[in-house]
Amino acid sequence: MIKIHHLEHSRSQRILWLLEELGLPYEIIQYKRDPKTMLAPDALRKIHPLGKSPVLEDNGVIIAETGAIIEYIIEQHGGGHLKPPPGTAEARAWTYWMHYAEGSAMPPLLMKLVFQRLPENANAIMRPLVKAVASKAEQGFVDPRLKEHIEFWDASLAETGWFAGREFTAADVIMSFPLEAATSRAGADAYRNIQGFLEQVHARPAYQAALEKGGPYAYA
Repeated sequence: MIKIHHLEHSRSQRILWLLEELGLPYEIIQYKRDPKTMLAPDALRKIHPLGKSPVLEDNGVIIAETGAIIEYIIEQHGGGHLKPPPGTAEARAWTYWMHYAEGSAMPPLLMKLVFQRLPENANAIMRPLVKAVASKAEQGFVDPRLKEHIEFWDASLAETGWFAGREFTAADVIMSFPLEAATSRAGADAYRNIQGFLEQVHARPAYQAALEKGGPYAYA
């Protein structure tokens, strides 16, 4: 049986959702974040040297990285579902979004999170200075980059409401987290197509089932 090493409030929620969409049996090994640092516990390093989640185990195969895990599940267990036919424009779009989600979309969102938390971790004397520097970095670099990405997502969803054609696919699964995170911390809730997309995915029975099994997830 597939095992998923799953961290609360994390991107690994997408893997549970994908497995629910495909109706595949799986086991969840739960991990909680450190309440002070919000980092994953060291126990995850016993599974993968970087100590990150998600990690998939399947009959001796161990795979990390969300995109790689999704592609493995689709190839090994997907039965032709949630991926467009090869050689089509939809298939090329699918591959693009599979790589874009973590390669291009997440870095500015992570920078936004880091700069937002910097003042909290500074001592009382340095906090005003750190806050001013962080705010300048956000306004001068991070926020403009995020706006570009958010507008790109909204335009990409305008025609069909999905990222890789007219049908729901695994590309929508992997893109859900950037959109959820941007809604939470970067103003994406003001964009109609993005919010329409999130309303559709949050209403899916498989998404709801994954939430029930996966535990705390701040972005739902």
